[in-house]
Amino acid sequence: MRNTRIGAGICLAVSSLALAAPAAEAADPSGDLTIRISPAKASPGSEVTVSTRSCGTETYGKGTSEVAGAFHLFEGDRKGVLVGVFEIPRGTEPGTDTVTVKCPPRIQITDTYEIVDRAPSGGVDAGFGSPTDRSTQLALGSVLLAGAVAGGVVRMRRLTAEARS
Repeated sequence: MRNTRIGAGICLAVSSLALAAPAAEAADPSGDLTIRISPAKASPGSEVTVSTRSCGTETYGKGTSEVAGAFHLFEGDRKGVLVGVFEIPRGTEPGTDTVTVKCPPRIQITDTYEIVDRAPSGGVDAGFGSPTDRSTQLALGSVLLAGAVAGGVVRMRRLTAEARS
């Protein structure tokens, strides 16, 4: 009986989120007028990729970076997505750069990204040793997974034993 109540609560929570998603989408007055700049933090000499869905059915757009100058956006791998690439000139000072994308007939979108002193290098130290030492991480993950499975089996066996008595 308790599992039924828990399942009903989960279904209720998921359905309320599903019903709220279209309302959140409709509440966005700007529509899909956004550009995506990757990476968000770039260093001088690196390439920056700009993509947008805001141009609709157009297959071409023009972009301008305050630091790197003009670049072109062409249709990418996905239909309706325009992609452009430019390189940050070496010797550029750290700060922010503004990118403007223009599409026919009169669409203009502007966004900024950060120019940093140097590019990150190496792995991320997350506290479980060297990122190149995968065997320790796999062993620890396997032990944790096995413990979770064993705990689930013990719980299920206890529930069925209680139901029989």
